[in-house]
Amino acid sequence: MSVDVGARLRFVRTQYGLSQRQLAKKAGVTNSTISLIEANQTNPSVGALKRILDGIPIGLAEFFAIEPDRPAQIFYRADELTEIGKGPVSYLQIGRSAAGRALQILKERYEPGADSGRIALVHDGEEGAIIISGRLEVTVDDERSILGPGDAYYFDSRRSHRFRCVGPEPCELVSACTPPTF
Repeated sequence: MSVDVGARLRFVRTQYGLSQRQLAKKAGVTNSTISLIEANQTNPSVGALKRILDGIPIGLAEFFAIEPDRPAQIFYRADELTEIGKGPVSYLQIGRSAAGRALQILKERYEPGADSGRIALVHDGEEGAIIISGRLEVTVDDERSILGPGDAYYFDSRRSHRFRCVGPEPCELVSACTPPTF
């Protein structure tokens, strides 16, 4: 994975309200050094980047953890959904990450007999879904129901819950969880 150090440095510098000249003075480097890094015309060594970041001040780990602002993507094609499931259970998430979001939306697919696992799920938030096709057994605490196309569920995710595809065909549903703690 390639990291745009220049754009990230520009983002962090402006977030801290520093001009290139101010940062250069604090870091003990030339103004042109900051300019060249931000323009991606030079690649600083780890040591040089550390000295520059000390002038902000921000650590290397925090610097690389920050995601510079980018235009929010509005539309997602089917091939742009991110797979976060595995095996006979597919969870296609809208967006690469749920970090910083208030809502997680998934297109779920359970193959016949597949389930969410032997251990019930429990996490902060609320969740709900509408079944698109197939049949899904939903267990929340000691309540159980088998849902089919058009049926839905909604509950507090702090209650223990499990999902299992029943019947001969895969079950597909669209679900949402807020906040995204799944």
